[in-house]
Amino acid sequence: MTTKPTLLKGRVWVIADARGHLIDNIDTDMIFHNAHLAITDLSKMGPLAFGNLSGWEDFPKKVQKGDILILGKNFGAGSSRQQAVDCFIANGVQALVAESFGAIYKRNAINTGLPILSREGFAGPPGQLLFANGDEVELDLVKSTIKHLKSGKVIQLDPFSQVQMDIYQAGGLMAYGKTLEARA
Repeated sequence: MTTKPTLLKGRVWVIADARGHLIDNIDTDMIFHNAHLAITDLSKMGPLAFGNLSGWEDFPKKVQKGDILILGKNFGAGSSRQQAVDCFIANGVQALVAESFGAIYKRNAINTGLPILSREGFAGPPGQLLFANGDEVELDLVKSTIKHLKSGKVIQLDPFSQVQMDIYQAGGLMAYGKTLEARA
């Protein structure tokens, strides 16, 4: 089994409003509109990411492989639609960092093997965010930190659990289950 990287470097997208406040309570309908739920082909999901989030409809045209999202509180609230996770994977997003995640969204992302980390207030106060679109960061999954490469500031995040790491390394929950079967 190939080991996936635990030190992720990338450019950030700060999902904030015009006042510089992270947008809280972005639900799964804003991430991936329910009008597109019949789409199950991963390659067709990417262009629809944030299609129902005012001011962010053009995100799929700007995002690049390896980007990392900086998000507000309760990201992914709402329904359990898997496309709300998969549309970011389709766009090459390598990780999500939020103040908090909706419970079902968090479980779906972990089960898919998409690295997600969180911590209340990590991005700075509203209107004075520590990150701006295009900033380069280093996300350390082992230490559960995010480092702003320009300023050198390192921020501790809530722990990236061992189970989360195992699922990530295996490539998702189903692949992880197969590793457990092989051990038995």
